[in-house]
Amino acid sequence: MHEMGIAIQIAEIATASIPADMKHVKVERVNLRIGKFAAVVPSSLKFCFDVVAKDTPLAGSALQIEEIPVVVSCRDCQAQWTINEPAFQCPQCQSSAIDVISGRELDIESIEIAEEDN
Repeated sequence: MHEMGIAIQIAEIATASIPADMKHVKVERVNLRIGKFAAVVPSSLKFCFDVVAKDTPLAGSALQIEEIPVVVSCRDCQAQWTINEPAFQCPQCQSSAIDVISGRELDIESIEIAEEDN
């Protein structure tokens, strides 16, 4: 299960992103963009993240995942389409010379921090 390794990396990056003068704040949400081609199971990643986040500023925070579809482009006729099944052939010209445009992402989009009590 590579989701544990990914969860560890997300926790490290998110924790390191908290400004030094805000180290005691609570993180409410970590927003991710994950392409379907990244082969990440969202429920497994969320479970692993909860385990990794325990006893850190991320404890109790939500992991919000936006799934990015696999979009490809044909090199021969320049058609673009979204792939929903494992078929890598242009529907217009039947060429298999394609480029993946999106769907491989694995990005931390943003980190939401709770407002401090005054």
